[in-house]
Amino acid sequence: MTMRNLSESCTRVFRAIWRRGSGRYALTVLGLWMAVAVVSLFWTPQPLLATDGYHVWAAPSAAHPLGTDGTGADVLSWLMAGSRTNLVIAALTVVCSGALGLLLVGLMVSRRAGLGSVTVAVVDALISIPTVLIALLLTVPFGASVGVIVGACSIAYGLNLARVARPAAMLAARSDYVGSAFAGGASGWYAFTRHVVPNIAPVLAVQLSISAGTSVLAEAGLTYLGVGVGAGVPSWGHSLATSVKFINVFPLTVLWPGLVVTLAVVALNLLGDALVRVGEEVAR
Repeated sequence: MTMRNLSESCTRVFRAIWRRGSGRYALTVLGLWMAVAVVSLFWTPQPLLATDGYHVWAAPSAAHPLGTDGTGADVLSWLMAGSRTNLVIAALTVVCSGALGLLLVGLMVSRRAGLGSVTVAVVDALISIPTVLIALLLTVPFGASVGVIVGACSIAYGLNLARVARPAAMLAARSDYVGSAFAGGASGWYAFTRHVVPNIAPVLAVQLSISAGTSVLAEAGLTYLGVGVGAGVPSWGHSLATSVKFINVFPLTVLWPGLVVTLAVVALNLLGDALVRVGEEVAR
């Protein structure tokens, strides 16, 4: 596929998603998310390290549109800066979990004797390990960091992707055109990437969008438990973790990061749903 054909295909998919109400919502929210992340590289309403001990837990004002937290830091500035961290986590989780999932699926449908069965058994054994436990294990040697969140989410979601995509991959791997590819001398990985992966693309789209959304939730939960982003690193989970203890007294400081997380997760899930619908339309 040439770059021109790829560009035309992406444009058609974008227009098909935009025609749907849920798709417009998803693309708008994700576009705003990326725009805010870029803008925060150069500008925030207040410096992130600026604190005001005389105005802690302050209500929204002209100087602090969303108020301040317990240190007197501007909530909006931290949410804007946190959008970068969460965007990086979501993007890396999609790439890494997708790569791991596809590798495992390829091994599952392999024609080598015993390899597929062993891979299925390993995936079934490891998939029961919760993301939190994986993060705790990674924190011991590496400490709390963005890398730990990405690693834990990638392993957990990659295993889940492999398990969910396996039935569709097995069906495609047993098709006549895959058999013809092998008869023509194609290697196993060539047949897999050329014929199997396109047939499981709808499953991949849904699972990867869910993985991106769940990684945002995982960051919030892991940071609250102390195994997420490092101290002083802005993230939506950090904003939630520092204010949730005072939700009964200062609910607005919890409302804003919670609202941002909800909007992002819903948008990512709706994007996956829209991609599935577009794929079904193309298949018809």
